[in-house]
Amino acid sequence: MRKFAFIIILLTTLFNVEIDALNTNIVPQPLNMEVGDGQFIFTDETKFGVENSMQERIVANFIEQLNRVSGIQPKVTRKHKKAHVKLRTNKTLKSEAYSLDVTPATVVIEAADDKGFYYAMQTIRLLLPAQIESAALVQCTWAIPAVKIQDEPRFGYRGLMLDASRFFIPKENVLRIIDCMAMLKLNKLHFHLIDDNGWRIEIKKYPKLTEVGAWRVDRGDLPFPARPNPTADEPTPIGGFYTQDDIREIVAYADQRHIEVIPEIEMPAHTNSSLAAYPNLACPVVNRFIGVLPGGGGSHADIIYCAGNEEVFSFLEDVINEVIELFPSKYIHLGGDEAWKSNWKKCPLCQQRIKEEGLNCEEELQGYFMQRMARYVRQQGKEVMGWDELTNSKLPEDVIIFGWQGYGNAALKAAEQGHRFVMTPARIMYLIRYQGPQWFEPVTYFGNNTLKDVYDYEPIQANWKPQYADLLMGVQASLWTEFCNSAEDVDYLVFPRLAALAEVAWSPKDSKDWASFLKGLDKYNEHIALKGVGYAKSMFNIQHTIIPSNNQVNVALECIRPDVTIHYTLDNSEPTANSPVYNNTLSFDQAGVLKCATFASDNKQVGQTLVLPINWNLATGKTIISGNTATKVLTNGIRGSLKQSDFEWCSWEKSDSVSFVVDLEKEQPIQSFTIGSVTNYGMSVHKPASIVVEASNDNINYHKIGTAQYEDAQIFVPGNYIDDCEIEIAPSSARYLRITAKGPGKSPQSHVRAGQESRVMFDEIIIN
Repeated sequence: MRKFAFIIILLTTLFNVEIDALNTNIVPQPLNMEVGDGQFIFTDETKFGVENSMQERIVANFIEQLNRVSGIQPKVTRKHKKAHVKLRTNKTLKSEAYSLDVTPATVVIEAADDKGFYYAMQTIRLLLPAQIESAALVQCTWAIPAVKIQDEPRFGYRGLMLDASRFFIPKENVLRIIDCMAMLKLNKLHFHLIDDNGWRIEIKKYPKLTEVGAWRVDRGDLPFPARPNPTADEPTPIGGFYTQDDIREIVAYADQRHIEVIPEIEMPAHTNSSLAAYPNLACPVVNRFIGVLPGGGGSHADIIYCAGNEEVFSFLEDVINEVIELFPSKYIHLGGDEAWKSNWKKCPLCQQRIKEEGLNCEEELQGYFMQRMARYVRQQGKEVMGWDELTNSKLPEDVIIFGWQGYGNAALKAAEQGHRFVMTPARIMYLIRYQGPQWFEPVTYFGNNTLKDVYDYEPIQANWKPQYADLLMGVQASLWTEFCNSAEDVDYLVFPRLAALAEVAWSPKDSKDWASFLKGLDKYNEHIALKGVGYAKSMFNIQHTIIPSNNQVNVALECIRPDVTIHYTLDNSEPTANSPVYNNTLSFDQAGVLKCATFASDNKQVGQTLVLPINWNLATGKTIISGNTATKVLTNGIRGSLKQSDFEWCSWEKSDSVSFVVDLEKEQPIQSFTIGSVTNYGMSVHKPASIVVEASNDNINYHKIGTAQYEDAQIFVPGNYIDDCEIEIAPSSARYLRITAKGPGKSPQSHVRAGQESRVMFDEIIIN
């Protein structure tokens, strides 16, 4: 009986391996792959044949990981004839390239350098069962499928930027992210260590940078944009920093995985954290308390280094000196973005500097600042990187520009002058943006950058001059951590979109296959889940679009995963795999509730349930006459969420000229009028100062039937909430209703965005 049980277990194990071996898709997709028959099984008898100590280190790391989870202890030998896994140097291959030939008997790896051998081992890692990442022993057959792979990267720069300033990312989590990057063959970690919200690196010469600059006030659950600035007497318990030993450990850990850690020492702006520690480095005209900012900072964000103060340059040179000792990277990123120059305009030292240097304006003063610091960095044998705002003035010599604004096209201004550049466009590669249908996502801001948006990105555009492509070093995904309050939040935003970035950075331009990528991604996600990474499953959720037309509303549903099925119900019950399958647009001509979810081929629900209550009133399904096409959401029967970018809110570029007409299609008795308005205090989105409703039967002659006026005390109320603006109207009969609203203007001085023009956003019109 015991012998029979052993056979059952063995057959089950072999069956599981066979199923796993069928999925040879990995991310990033190799340049060429041929799948053969059978599989290679790692055992205690397996011998790794290496040529030198470098290869031996790479193999030893792999064997250590395999031994930890399997108990298997392969041997390492320099006698290739007796080896089963053979590493061979092939100088005809490019740096980072490798070939991998797996048969049931042998594994042959060829590469020109240690990077290529390391990446080949990462491919083997992903071809193995995901349990290779487990922390405890796993009973399984450790096999990889027979394949032939020829592989090399498309770009030399394949990066991730981590912002550790706005949220201090614990060292252990940084190390885990680095290991997850290595599996994807990413090779650059751009480490954003300094910003208004925290100074994160120990500098021995200036201890206050971490004693003061690494800590901020606690603003509880308030979202980043809504956090008030600190006062001088408040405690500062939130923050942290990396000691120099921490940095050495991070750098060494990354180096073992062929990842270069590039430090960013931000200047001249985003520096409230260092100025809180050493306020003498700010312009002398600053007469406000300088503290580490818990949020966006409002007008306090314009407190930056004084460009006319020689102490600033001495300070920064000292900082750079210690940074160089800690980071062997050939690059240092000097920031240079979003420098508001209001204080420079008033500062006698800055104005004197402008005069002495023969500059024409404050923008040129920033050019002087960045050129001077870049020159110092180059003198220390390092290359300089910076954000694309540096193109607003004379560029430092040989600077590498990171294109981030919009689609990153400002970097092309640098390319036009012969400068190298990296693309990290905010509209696609900023991981702070929503990664899936917003109704399911944690609050952040701006629009969507879904997994597929990242995957579909093509950095080299058809309209580029040929020389631009030659200057493009590569691509980077950038995670800003304004809305991260835990290390889990960081993981959620980075993964799995980082795998899509890796595909863009590594795989050939014309080789993309979304369905194959998803299979490889699912396998990669199994690996990182066993490492404790809580990756987002947003790709399984449903995005809805609801358009009013001909007295009804049409609901379109979509999911970026083509391998799932959408099932729905209309009776308020929960959808199951037996519920109707969504194939085409659903139409409503009365109130109802649509519930829907995605299901995998095994009939298990994989996405969250989308619940859409369709409301109905006289305006629902009716046409809006307006130059703003977004106004169609005002009569589609669905209420917007607290996320004003969820595609259910209508906004206007200028909130002092909001005007549109609702066509009720025939004369109707009008008893009441309500319109939904959202407030997002931190983003300066507020209800209007006034709303006027006018009626007409010919869309020419209008008469006023109702108005509403709101005072500042009613408008600029902190929080994120929805107001239904009910307007008392005179009972009327009309076909057309014209709605005109006036925005409240600039946010008051007490506001977190003092002086910024407020925006008005409406959702549903309710007419009875």
